[in-house]
Amino acid sequence: MMPLKPEMWVAYTFAVLSGFGFGFVLERAGFGSSRKLAAQFYLRDMTVLKVMFSAIVTAMLGLVVLRAVGLVDMDAIYVNPTFLGPQVVGGLVFGVGFAIGGYCPGTSVVAAATGKLDAVAFLAGAGLGILGFARSYPAIERFATSGGGKRQFLTDFLHLPYAVVAILVTLLALGMFAGAEWIERKMRGVPKETDHAPGPAAPTPAE
Repeated sequence: MMPLKPEMWVAYTFAVLSGFGFGFVLERAGFGSSRKLAAQFYLRDMTVLKVMFSAIVTAMLGLVVLRAVGLVDMDAIYVNPTFLGPQVVGGLVFGVGFAIGGYCPGTSVVAAATGKLDAVAFLAGAGLGILGFARSYPAIERFATSGGGKRQFLTDFLHLPYAVVAILVTLLALGMFAGAEWIERKMRGVPKETDHAPGPAAPTPAE
């Protein structure tokens, strides 16, 4: 039964409203289309990369600033434990599924809400995959929990302060944005603006 404490109702209400808002923004951004999402893997539309890096950098810089001024305690924030090997394998499986199906879990829900049958099929496949994983977990538990399981950040791997890592990731994101624009131009065959700037009009022949 759902708890009756007022603060819990506020939390649930905010979660539902923010979820609907997030889904609305995804749909309006075109992320309810498997064609747009799959175009990432054909290097024709790098919007997914740009959006994801924008979100990562925004959240990262926000946390770094709030931590610096003492408003956020990083130890109080839950972060999934790091199982590096299993997570690399899981990421590869996720990427293959994304490329084949054209959706990730969130965007598939958005697309299914708008009546796209391919998204409904994707969600059904995702559900079967979850059930298959749960069924086979006893056999793969040793691998799935290998690698330590401690919470680790980039600062732990690089042995650098939060601010330095934030600057490095921001520079990486800016480089990725520039690279994505270059790749899109090359794959679409669109020259730079300076390459197709209109020249002086040719004189018309006298009648």
